[in-house]
Amino acid sequence: MRRYHQIAVGYRHLATNSTKPRDITISAIDPTLAFAQLDPHQILDAIDAYGWKTDGRVSALNSYENRVYSIGLEDDTKVVAKFYRPERWTDEAILEEHRFCDALLENDIPVVAPLKSKDGQSLLTHGAFRFCVFPIAGGRPPELDNDDQLQVIGRTLGRLHLSSDTLEFKHRPTIDAARLGDASVGFLEQSELLPKDVRTAYLSLVHEILPLVHQRFTEQSAVHKFCIHGDFHPGNILWGANDTPHLLDFDDAGIGPAIQDLWMFISGDRQYAQARLGCLLDGYHEFREFDENELALIEPLRALRIIHYAAWIARRWEDPAFQRAFPFFASNRFWDEHILSLKEQRSALDEAPLIY
Repeated sequence: MRRYHQIAVGYRHLATNSTKPRDITISAIDPTLAFAQLDPHQILDAIDAYGWKTDGRVSALNSYENRVYSIGLEDDTKVVAKFYRPERWTDEAILEEHRFCDALLENDIPVVAPLKSKDGQSLLTHGAFRFCVFPIAGGRPPELDNDDQLQVIGRTLGRLHLSSDTLEFKHRPTIDAARLGDASVGFLEQSELLPKDVRTAYLSLVHEILPLVHQRFTEQSAVHKFCIHGDFHPGNILWGANDTPHLLDFDDAGIGPAIQDLWMFISGDRQYAQARLGCLLDGYHEFREFDENELALIEPLRALRIIHYAAWIARRWEDPAFQRAFPFFASNRFWDEHILSLKEQRSALDEAPLIY
């Protein structure tokens, strides 16, 4: 008999005397609400079905777009299971992400790639859910004030891009202003979640920012675009033993410029940002050349991420987990702070690019 351990807030703790999982048909559930039905029974049954013998330990990890869990096994080890948000990616896009990770791992890039089931599959199914299983990767967050660690991150990215530049995506998204900017603003413009009191100020500001972003991308249209991580930030690195950064979460892998995988480590005032950039690129250049024209895309890419962030929450608002995590989103408080960030970013777009 399994003994079910407590799962994070938002999931009901099941009775320990239950001997049979509830019979629910996940495929009949609205995709926006499906995760609410993903309980410990469903999670453990899914993992067991593919040959991993679970011991009942289930802990929800920090993730909103998908659902990610630490799963205990009978041999006292653990794996991590990621259940994909229904209808977000096609099977082809997910498998392309998995093949991308495998190819990088084969080139000795320290990627945490999905494990294979006994029949050699990485994309697994349970009801309407698609999921994959990862090995546990230990480590701590990187220290962004540590010049040596920044150089290691730059060096690792240089190696990653040297490998990924030889690969090809057919089903992954492109990182551009149309998808992240125009589509996001278009969605919010039609959404009732954008409060009437701030609608005019928000739309006026984003419609001022987006033409500038498009202009910068047009000016740098010759910049090389290839297969990249796409969402490479400090939270997707675990610093392991021997100064090895384990690279996580390729869920947003796509086609874009190299600077997309670098700019999220560069923040603060100009002097601080300049120093961080220097450390990163010193390491990067050990393995791959970097086109300095891409530095002009740092602030446009940052602007797109700020705009896309609000639209991302709005698109997922029917998911109860988002309402718990972002309780102020539908209020003026969130939007006042969001507009302030956009105003600051509008000013940043007028500044000269960083140099190396």
